[in-house]
Amino acid sequence: MAVFTEVSFDEAAALVSRLNIGELTTLAGITSGIENTNYFADTTQGRYVLTLFERLTFEQLPFYLHLMKHLADRAIPVPGPQADSSGEILHTLKGKPAAVVNRLRGRHHLAPDTAHCASVGAMLARMHLAALDFPLQQPNLRGLAWWAETVPVVLPYLAPEQAELITQELAYQRHVATSAAFAELPRGPIHADLFRDNVMFEGDELTGFFDFYFAGVDCQLFDIAVCLNDWCIDLESGRLVEERASAFVAAYDAVRALTGGELRLLPAMLRAGALRFWISRLWDYHLPRDASMLQAHDPTHFERVLRGRVETPWHFTPSRAIAP
Repeated sequence: MAVFTEVSFDEAAALVSRLNIGELTTLAGITSGIENTNYFADTTQGRYVLTLFERLTFEQLPFYLHLMKHLADRAIPVPGPQADSSGEILHTLKGKPAAVVNRLRGRHHLAPDTAHCASVGAMLARMHLAALDFPLQQPNLRGLAWWAETVPVVLPYLAPEQAELITQELAYQRHVATSAAFAELPRGPIHADLFRDNVMFEGDELTGFFDFYFAGVDCQLFDIAVCLNDWCIDLESGRLVEERASAFVAAYDAVRALTGGELRLLPAMLRAGALRFWISRLWDYHLPRDASMLQAHDPTHFERVLRGRVETPWHFTPSRAIAP
C-alpha cells in the first residue's frame, strides 16, 4: 500500500528481531493501494510483509488479524500473522498498530480467464465456510452506514447526472437493506475487497487471498458481488463478462450452495458492490491524504460499473434444484 509513515531499516529490524523469524535483510516500500503503509520485509528465514495501520485502531485490528489466523489454521491460504514471544500478533511501530505476516508466493493474474475465476469462486466459498465459527464480531465498516455518511461529503464534487445516480442508488440500497429477503441472506465474516490484486497464483494454482483489512461480518452474497464486479468484467467498459461470471458463481455454488434468496438478490448486490467502491474512490480521489507513494484509483471506473449493473441486471441460474 502507499507509504504514509516512513519506517527505517533499523526500526523494522527491531520489530522483526522480536518475532523469531530471522534477521531483517531487505526492506522496500510497496507503492500500490491507499489505506495502509506496507513494506516487503525479507529476513534470513523467509519473506514477509510489514504493515502499519493508518486508519484502523488497536481496538479494531484483533478482528482482522485473528480472522487471518483462524483461516490459516483451517487450511485457507492466507497470510499468517507472526507472534512475539508472548503470543501477541498485534504490535506497535512508530506509535501505530503494526503487523508482520508471511508473504504469499506467486503473482497476480490481472487478466483472468474462466479458470482463474472458477478457482477464486471455489476458494471464496471455502473461506466463507471456514469462517462461520470465527468467534469475534465486527461489522463491515464500509457498509451501508458508511455509504450514507460519505455520499453527502462527495456530492459537491459531482456533476448533476452523477449526483442523481449516486443518491438514487443509495436510496435503492437502503430499501433493499430493510427487506425481509435481505434479512434472510446467509451472513458471516467476509473479505469485502477481494480484487484481482488481492489474490495470488503460481501457475494455475491459487496460492492465497490477502489484504483482509476491510473484512467484517456481512452477507456473504456481498463478497461474491464485489468479486464479480472486478474478476468478471471488461475493465474498459465495466461490462460483465457472463462466461467468467457464470464460471465464478458455479464454482462457488458447488462448494456452498446458494439459497434462492441469494440468487434473487444477486443483481441488487452487484449494484451495492459497485456503489461501495465508487463512493470510496470518490472519497480517496477528492479528499486525499498525504503519502510519499500514493496512487489514487479512478472513481469513474466504478461509476461505469454501477451504470452497467443498473441497466443490465445479471442473474445466475444453477443447474441444480434451488433451495428456498
